Amino acid sequence: MSELIEKLNAAHQLTDDELLRFFAEEQPEDELFAAADAERRKYYGDAVYLRGLIEFTNYCKNNCYYCGIRAGNPHAERYRLTDAQILACCVEGYGLGYRTFVLQGGEDPYYTDDKICALISAIAAQHPDCRITLSIGEKSRESYQRYYEAGARRYLLRHETADPAHYRMLHPESMSLENRKRCLYDLKEIGYQTGSGFMIGAPYQTHAHLVQDIRFLQALEPDMIGVGPYITHSETPFSEMPSGDVRFGLKVIALLRLLFPSALIPATTAFGSLHPRGRELALQAGANVVMPNLSPVRVRKLYDLYENKICVGEEATQCKGCLEQRVKAAGYRIVTSPGDRAVPGSNSLREPAAELTQ
Repeated sequence: MSELIEKLNAAHQLTDDELLRFFAEEQPEDELFAAADAERRKYYGDAVYLRGLIEFTNYCKNNCYYCGIRAGNPHAERYRLTDAQILACCVEGYGLGYRTFVLQGGEDPYYTDDKICALISAIAAQHPDCRITLSIGEKSRESYQRYYEAGARRYLLRHETADPAHYRMLHPESMSLENRKRCLYDLKEIGYQTGSGFMIGAPYQTHAHLVQDIRFLQALEPDMIGVGPYITHSETPFSEMPSGDVRFGLKVIALLRLLFPSALIPATTAFGSLHPRGRELALQAGANVVMPNLSPVRVRKLYDLYENKICVGEEATQCKGCLEQRVKAAGYRIVTSPGDRAVPGSNSLREPAAELTQ
């Protein structure tokens, strides 16, 4: 086993120089992925957790330079799901066994705090045994507190890059890394199970930027770490930029598993969009969460953060069935019910690993 993989196995840490070496040098993939898989099995066995994703609006007030639903894209066909449609997605998902619903959308001013809280309360009343996750961007601490009191318990907010200069290359002046970080720490302090993460292979990204991403995550100690290869979109300023590399992305997944042994790490759709077995490969590199889409088929292609996204034409039943087969073929088993538990193990996070799987 290589020196860096051996140290990661033993200490779950590398110095900045070692991280730069890890990113720059070829690592024996079989050994790296085997080490990452063994580490996730200590905490979660062969379980892969499903989260039902509902992309309820593709309106967004922001103009992030890498995003297909940016406010400045005049060709985006916009939509909003009604509360009744969202609740119907939850009913369908519940029938399929999902016990966590992820409400994801652009930063849509139409959805006031009152509307979001009413929606959370309605889902909680309809499915009291389920967890509600939000992924709706930067808000005030007061807003996050209201969502929590309404019943939301998880929040996903990628920091995208921890380097201020790099952040400025990817976002307009109206946005700031300082505020993004403030949001994440507010979420943690309120008590959310918090997810963050970054793009792999984003425009202008260097290995030094990735080191800063790792250090920020170590300081934040998120419960979930979501990463995936950057994929370009023709309706953005980065339309000529190359997409990220799947193999390098898998290397980062394995690194994260070895640095954060008890974290929940999704096998993101971006991996599957760039490689026919991308999500399976991500699972075998240390990921342990997948997020099948529960959104109505007619709107899935409209939530185009990037182009050539997979699974936009499948019904929820087809999507879950396909994923179950893929997960099984990769050597794992699907877990959807709160009755299933992670393999017991020490956990440095605020809650036991078993609680995080519900």
